[in-house]
Amino acid sequence: MAVASEPPERVTRRICEAIKAQVASGLLGPGARLPSTRSLAMDWGVSRTTVTAAYEQLIAEGYLETRRGARAQVAHGLGRSSAPPDLPAPPPSPDRLSAFARRLGGAPLPPAAGAEGLVADFRYGDLAAADFPLLAWKRAMTGALLRRRPRLRYDDPSGSSGLRETLRGYLWRARGLRCEPEQIIVVSGSQQGLDLCARLLLDPGDQAVMENPGYNLARQVFHAAGAAVVPAAVDREGMRTEGLPAARLAYVTPSHQFPLGSVMSAARRRDLLAWARREGAYVIEDDYDGEYRFDIAPIPPLQAMDDAGRVIYLGTVSKTLSPTIRLGYLVVPAALSTPFARAKRLADRHSPGLEQEALAELIGSGAYERHIRRVRRRNGERRAALLAALSARLGDAATVVGADAGLHVVVWLNRVPETQENALVTHAQAAGLGLYPVSPLYASAAAADRPGIAGLVMGYASLGEGSIDRGVRILSEVLEAFATSGGAGGA
Repeated sequence: MAVASEPPERVTRRICEAIKAQVASGLLGPGARLPSTRSLAMDWGVSRTTVTAAYEQLIAEGYLETRRGARAQVAHGLGRSSAPPDLPAPPPSPDRLSAFARRLGGAPLPPAAGAEGLVADFRYGDLAAADFPLLAWKRAMTGALLRRRPRLRYDDPSGSSGLRETLRGYLWRARGLRCEPEQIIVVSGSQQGLDLCARLLLDPGDQAVMENPGYNLARQVFHAAGAAVVPAAVDREGMRTEGLPAARLAYVTPSHQFPLGSVMSAARRRDLLAWARREGAYVIEDDYDGEYRFDIAPIPPLQAMDDAGRVIYLGTVSKTLSPTIRLGYLVVPAALSTPFARAKRLADRHSPGLEQEALAELIGSGAYERHIRRVRRRNGERRAALLAALSARLGDAATVVGADAGLHVVVWLNRVPETQENALVTHAQAAGLGLYPVSPLYASAAAADRPGIAGLVMGYASLGEGSIDRGVRILSEVLEAFATSGGAGGA
């Protein structure tokens, strides 16, 4: 057992593992004495120092015990393991999980990311890496790193004061939203903002109103909180507000409905706010891509119309900078500032401090708004390329909705039945095309709200114009072959 050539730390670990295995197998029972350090060192061909280090580690872990003048022995209470030491412990059975965990049982995990081998991947939510303001972000991060502080400490759970102050100014300039810095809660992405809202505003059994179709992760958050999610149909004026039930909250995307793209009309905005006042409910306004407007003027946020403190505004940098920068923000009514700060502190103390400082610098210097103007133009070009390709290659076989704003469109395929939507997506994948069906965004209990034909949610912000054109060409070929083969029946 010549191990003299190995580093002492590795030999120490090997000795520890060998002794642990002997204990687990029963070769060394409770109270069994181990060889002296001199004897074991001779057996292993190493120094006594190495063996002593191994014994000290095993004593610290509770495997061995020792007393003055005696050799180390196996700790009492340790015996033969009922399972081999190299096998993992069995997972807890579902009946040992909390009600919250059991409600998560139907929530799928995301598929493995990556568009390797695809000619074009129209996944919505993705951005082009080349659009990221690398140099500006690097300068901002470097500045945050170089600012010396007397000590490193946990920060304000609501977010750094500098970022909240700059966000206050930015929201007023960009979205016409007035608030105080104390009303802003910096969160680790909009998903955490939704989770905090659900935890603080919903009890099991409460009702939450949500657009149908709508953002699936919001629906899952409310289900996980134990709420009954009530779907509300969507049309060209946004979520329909007549006959809304009594509920604790409503979740809406009024400036660009996800995924269909409609803008909530002024009349329905007033109706929704009146409902919230009447019911004592809160409205979560998710302004997930409010910076992207193409053929329409900027839409003032619902929060700007709220004079009763019923709207919680949710924003993010995932669509402007990168979804990998996990920063978002809530603007909450003043009465909710303290409860949200307390909940945020329990969730993760605070969002990453360096990234907050860098974002504050980016906004304060004007670089953030310059970047938004640039990527708005760039995404406008991608959008124009997609609309032109869809019109030229699909013609009246497709109806496009939601193109006035945002970074995706919904394409209804007028000649493909809804029942063949998934089969079409599978055919497209085989042809090198990443397509994403609209069906999963509908509440299963309200499928009657959809038109009965296949629909695709097509994001374009990560693609070049050439890839967009090639992707739509392949889509037209897939649709032609799909129709010739009889759709799903010809697969």
